[in-house]
Amino acid sequence: CSNKIVMEYPSSADQYGINIGQKKSEVAMLQERIEGKWIDCFARVFIKCKVGKGEAVAILSESQSRAINVQLAELALHQLGALPFHIVIPTPTQAAPVPVRSTGSSDVIQNIRPVVRALANTTMVVDCTVEGLLHAPELPEILKGGARVLMISNEHPEALERLAPNDTLEQKVKLGMKMLRGAKTMKITSRAGSDMSVNLEGAIAGGGWGWVTRPGIMSHWPGGLCLCFPASGKVNGTLVLDRGDVNLTFKRYLETPICLTIEDDYVTAIEGDGVDADLMRSYFSAWKDRDAYATSHVGWGMNQGARWDAMTMYDRKDFNGTELRAFAGNVVYSTGANEVAGRQTLGHFDLPIRNCTVELDNQAVVKNGVLQGELA
Repeated sequence: CSNKIVMEYPSSADQYGINIGQKKSEVAMLQERIEGKWIDCFARVFIKCKVGKGEAVAILSESQSRAINVQLAELALHQLGALPFHIVIPTPTQAAPVPVRSTGSSDVIQNIRPVVRALANTTMVVDCTVEGLLHAPELPEILKGGARVLMISNEHPEALERLAPNDTLEQKVKLGMKMLRGAKTMKITSRAGSDMSVNLEGAIAGGGWGWVTRPGIMSHWPGGLCLCFPASGKVNGTLVLDRGDVNLTFKRYLETPICLTIEDDYVTAIEGDGVDADLMRSYFSAWKDRDAYATSHVGWGMNQGARWDAMTMYDRKDFNGTELRAFAGNVVYSTGANEVAGRQTLGHFDLPIRNCTVELDNQAVVKNGVLQGELA
């Protein structure tokens, strides 16, 4: 895990066909207007969620939510004969020392009791908050009340349409979850130098394929992930982020490799030359919060329709990056909140990494970035 290792690669990102400094004018600008095809798309996803005629469905949003997705959710639910109602909360004052991005840990509810009770007492919640409720502290209580929650990622509807879920993805993700839940260890290696192990004892394993049908369960659209939240002190080793891998908090393809040393869950060293490593060190250190350095979740992508190169096609405001978390064969390593390990923080990195091998109890489920066996 030395600078020598991470400096052995070509110095130009041009070989990947990526213009890291892409100007706004060079990216096609998408319009946010109601399209009939998007209403139909949302309706099809809600049908998969078994939304019934006459069912009261809460649409949770905030003042900074992407308005078109909130509107499309309402119109699609009306189309199905459901009874949508809105819970809209002003986006709270930012207390963090740096901008908060791409966390899945919305703090918008602020434990407002009438809001929590309303969400817990309905059967279906459509989550249109900016960051999403995936790691929100109020989520367990909402799910315990019997609600099922579909988090709609803060993407432009074009991406949601393109990544609408399908039955094949559901079966593949369920198989991957079964394999993960039955394993004792996960090992991640790569030619770039990664060598990280995860003791799965006490971990909570899960996954998502883009819709949810059962009470007390949450999923997100776009879907296509198998992952685990390890128990405390279970993650150790080296993780090398190579050129072309992604820092989704910054919405940035890496131009220079970064080597992370992880000891008992915590990133203890960030090695690498160039602005990518500097940015990561700077953002980590701004939190003054040790748990921001800790492992949140680890897993791999299952969605054959999702693309690694998709970020080049969107203006940053149109893109939240769930697609890059889910593209088939990638490894997603994330730092930040981990309820299983008893850690809560808004500091968060989602790091999709290509060309890795993932082994569960010495059986490869991903090899050099390609899904294996029945998962393929």
